[in-house]
Amino acid sequence: MAQIEVRNLKYRYPDAKRLALDDVSCQIERGEFVGVIGRNGAGKSTFTQALLGLVPNFYHGAYGGSVTIDGQNVRESSVDELCRKVGLVFQNPFNQVTGSKLTVYEEIAFGLENFGVPPKEMRRRIDAAMELLDIAQYKDRAPFDLSGGQMQRMALAGIIVMEPEVIVMDEPTSQLDPQGSEDVFRAVDVLRAQGKTIVMVEHKIEKIAAYSDRVMLLDEGRLVAMDTPRAIFSRDDLAEHGVVAPTYTQICRQLGVRSADGLYPVTLEETRSLLGAGGKGGEVR
Repeated sequence: MAQIEVRNLKYRYPDAKRLALDDVSCQIERGEFVGVIGRNGAGKSTFTQALLGLVPNFYHGAYGGSVTIDGQNVRESSVDELCRKVGLVFQNPFNQVTGSKLTVYEEIAFGLENFGVPPKEMRRRIDAAMELLDIAQYKDRAPFDLSGGQMQRMALAGIIVMEPEVIVMDEPTSQLDPQGSEDVFRAVDVLRAQGKTIVMVEHKIEKIAAYSDRVMLLDEGRLVAMDTPRAIFSRDDLAEHGVVAPTYTQICRQLGVRSADGLYPVTLEETRSLLGAGGKGGEVR
């Protein structure tokens, strides 16, 4: 059975006329990395909030359908139950920082303290998370003295230490430079290798193409398609949904080069393999 099951999910914000999510259904397997893409206003952030029950329990509004995680209905679950199972990293880290802690270390420890984790175990988790995200050197700094990118990594560390089974991210690299973005994606890839389920909204298409197992394409609150990165980015109607394909996909499309299954590559490695294959699985059309 899929770890996350979304059935006919519909949602409209209070006083809004249009549905933010319109009959979305999908399944996400345990340990899968799913990227969520689409134009602004497509429903991506609303979808991530629905996975944690913020929609509709916090934002209220009209709601239909269901979201279950390991068979547990999100709407009917308590905040405590969901926080132990699902972690949400917001686009803006200022929405996640408590503002009550004097140091980065204490900020990361906040959730663990609330759950009564023993000090020795707490230190182990915090040290591992800071090492993974390369922020150990900031542990004694004040949280609000950090740059936006450093603060985002601190917020992610605060989720990682809780050891949730599912990590949901809403544009976690929006405030990071290219190196910082790569660091976050590599860290998330490690978490995926550890069996964590990752759902990430991200506008950096090249990263989604390289790291995702599957990609969800949303538009106007509807699920247009959910498939492998190669299948999604080989679609002829991407522009109609406000999405630009990865650079290497665009290049191969212009050259008329694609693999025998009719799909275009999405990464440099796939492009090199295809162009170097000659007649061995690659085609020029």
